[in-house]
Amino acid sequence: MNKLPYDFYCRNSVTLIARELLGKVLVTQLDGVLTSGRIVETEAYNGIVDKASHAWNDRRTNRTEVMYKEGGHAYVYLCYGIHYLFNVVTNKPGIPNAVLVRAIEPLEGITLMQQRKKSSGPLKSLGAGPGNVARSLGLTTLHSGLTLFEDSLYIADDGFRVKRSEIVAGPRIGVDYAGEDALLPYRFFIKGNPFVSGKKQPA
Repeated sequence: MNKLPYDFYCRNSVTLIARELLGKVLVTQLDGVLTSGRIVETEAYNGIVDKASHAWNDRRTNRTEVMYKEGGHAYVYLCYGIHYLFNVVTNKPGIPNAVLVRAIEPLEGITLMQQRKKSSGPLKSLGAGPGNVARSLGLTTLHSGLTLFEDSLYIADDGFRVKRSEIVAGPRIGVDYAGEDALLPYRFFIKGNPFVSGKKQPA
């Protein structure tokens, strides 16, 4: 596998990057143990003009400052004091765009993922939903601000390709507070993949 290059993340279309992350492999190597999963669902957040974004209206806080860095950084935050959510920062410095990884299909280190989740249930429980993604891969706010070029955390291309006809776009999940921006087709997923979160998806 080849790590995605800097140029992949620094383009100015967050929705294009969110689509093209589908099929890529998210990898962590923590404490000498490798875990990985294929990205099957993402959501794009378009910075200061997007009411669903943490950076809407150019709100800058200690938590969101990493979103203003150049593309290729990790943004991990704690949601409702329970779940860590992993995001990919995109675009040029000063433009706080990001892509949330909502679901992965587990590939390597499944036993460790189950231990982290304290679950021996169906594999879908390891990768469906952004909270499950972070927990299974061992990601917390300690990893926020890391670049995605580290050996401990990166996204790679292993040659797998998703056909255009297999990509579905629709509204994001859980952003009703964003008004009309909640209706934007900024969520992307692989049609029929069993690890996609939310309601049952079309086959």
